[in-house]
Amino acid sequence: MTRCIAIAIVGAILAFCAPAPVRSETLVVPLTGKRVRDIQTAQLFHTLFNDFFPEGDGTTYVETGDIPAMWLRDSSAQTIPYVRYQFAYPGLRERFLGVIRRNMRNILTDVYANALQADYHVWERKWEVDSLAWPVILTSIYWRETRDRTVFNADLHRALGQIVYTYRCEEHHRACNRYRYPYRVYTSDRYNDDTGMIWGAFRPSDDPVQYRFNIPQNAFAVVALHDIEELARDGYRDQQLAYQAQALAARVQVGIARYGLFFNSERRVWMYAYETDGFGNYNLMDDANIPNLTTLPYIDWCSAFNPAYIATRMFALSMDNPFYFSGRYAQGLGSPHTPYGYVWPLGIIGRALTATSSIEVATAITTLAETDGETGLIHESFYPDGYWRFTRPEFGWANALGAELFFRSLAGDPATQFAYRGPIVPFDTRSVTPTLVPAFTQIENAAELTATVGRLLRGERRTSSPSTAWYE
Repeated sequence: MTRCIAIAIVGAILAFCAPAPVRSETLVVPLTGKRVRDIQTAQLFHTLFNDFFPEGDGTTYVETGDIPAMWLRDSSAQTIPYVRYQFAYPGLRERFLGVIRRNMRNILTDVYANALQADYHVWERKWEVDSLAWPVILTSIYWRETRDRTVFNADLHRALGQIVYTYRCEEHHRACNRYRYPYRVYTSDRYNDDTGMIWGAFRPSDDPVQYRFNIPQNAFAVVALHDIEELARDGYRDQQLAYQAQALAARVQVGIARYGLFFNSERRVWMYAYETDGFGNYNLMDDANIPNLTTLPYIDWCSAFNPAYIATRMFALSMDNPFYFSGRYAQGLGSPHTPYGYVWPLGIIGRALTATSSIEVATAITTLAETDGETGLIHESFYPDGYWRFTRPEFGWANALGAELFFRSLAGDPATQFAYRGPIVPFDTRSVTPTLVPAFTQIENAAELTATVGRLLRGERRTSSPSTAWYE
């Protein structure tokens, strides 16, 4: 806490002393091969100051980069890396509160929709288990970081209840049977309806599942359900909702251990499948979109040193994974959502955030630095043998998660706690992302990043009209 206070004070002084125009400050980023590259600090806050829009109803609408829609998952993930800066600039809280309020209203509009428009009309109605978990995680992080009780309004209470009800319903989909997707989805519909896990239709990539129980999504739901338990008790003294969330989390956790963990006879290790039908059939792969198997420590489900996770990670980041690709300029996780063979920076970042060696982090940052766009923003995916062939010029989620990687590896920021009591798997400890620079340089970088936020806020206030200004 003392370090945070010192950094906030130094950063505020740097921001206050800056001249009127927003300056272009840089950080020195270590790369592999004893090389370095300067990165503009303002780029790390691009999504915060370009993709967040204040709405007349007191909410914040978040676009996912170049698509005019708000995903429950993306908007929450785009917000989480920046919550730490509310300590130095409390005015940011209204922006973050607005995202929470908007997504709770989005959930109450249609609990099965994964993306909605600014007028609350549904953009896409793909039932993804993690879509309901991300706004919960953001809310829990915001509450634990700020202790701001204004987050506990009636919409949040209703939405938390709706999330638990929907998860319980989809735990036994055949009996509940509430979801119908209007188009043909090619998915194996033979599944065990008594696994304790939550039935899903689409992956975090927005692609249809092969088998109905996606393991990373269910693991993420366990984290979110424990956070709901905390929010229900702290915010509303709702013991019944807290108990329902806790009991469901326990059932899903047991289901993952019983049906998602299997013995890989070729590698002679126990590891997690990406998907299963609960009858012994497994989809052995990993996808770049988060939550995935590689980022289980990032979402606070287990430790990076968990034996089953290590075995799973080795598989996921090898050519045995049908969606792991390698080329002249990059190697990493891809996705069936984009052309076959394309690598996703999101997967490269997720690997770095769960790495245990500084070399692996430096390698990931080097790849990002050598394959990003001309403006320094991060693509959705690119061809590893020709990074100038890419999908989407900039991807808001990847920009924000890339910033998180720099905050940790260059400024020494601790990992954001997704699970309020620590990793879900018993006896596991929270993982730490290796840093690339000495402690004093980390403090300097942290102060400069804090100052950059202040300069950007000042510039935003000067250019905002009353109709687009943030509510103070």
